[in-house]
Amino acid sequence: MNLAKVSANGQVTVPVEIRRRLQLKEGDKLLFIERDGQIVIDNASATAILRAQDAFAGAAKDFGVSSVDDVQSLVDEVRYGAGNQHIRAIAAFDSK
Repeated sequence: MNLAKVSANGQVTVPVEIRRRLQLKEGDKLLFIERDGQIVIDNASATAILRAQDAFAGAAKDFGVSSVDDVQSLVDEVRYGAGNQHIRAIAAFDSK
């Protein structure tokens, strides 16, 4: 168990063990979530990434993406448009 004191202006120093467990760095934001009448503190960035992963679960299969090359093709299509093969070829050459 860890204990922290609230300062006069509402600031709290997060104990080092908690910072390590949540992988918190200077400037990170904390997320306060109420669950079953308790307040849970989490790393806001890590929580956002996990929620995004959950939201996109299965999307690769839906789009027929099964390799890094498939991902790159989709990125190129969005970036350069479907009809710009010569631009994609230059971009591919530049990335090597």
